[in-house]
Amino acid sequence: MNINELLESKAKISITATGEDLLMFADYLLEKKTRALEEAVISDKAETYPSPKQVAEILGVDLSTLWRWTRKNYLVPVEIGGKRRYKMSDVKALLNGGKR
Repeated sequence: MNINELLESKAKISITATGEDLLMFADYLLEKKTRALEEAVISDKAETYPSPKQVAEILGVDLSTLWRWTRKNYLVPVEIGGKRRYKMSDVKALLNGGKR
């Protein structure tokens, strides 16, 4: 049984560990945190496509404003499965104060 398994068992124990054991545990913690951070970055970069109603709520505008912005090429939707959707990256760009 290694340190990780002992800690996860939540048993009350006293541990005598070697330097090698501590290094292995540190490596385990770093790998675990690195995977979690990588997953967070990947999910943040994944493009989502909210509906016009969702975008209007996010931006605090009326649907007619989105229609007007589409005509002016300010916020251009994409067609997905015959439905109008907006790229969340474009919506975030507007929220951050700039045009796409």
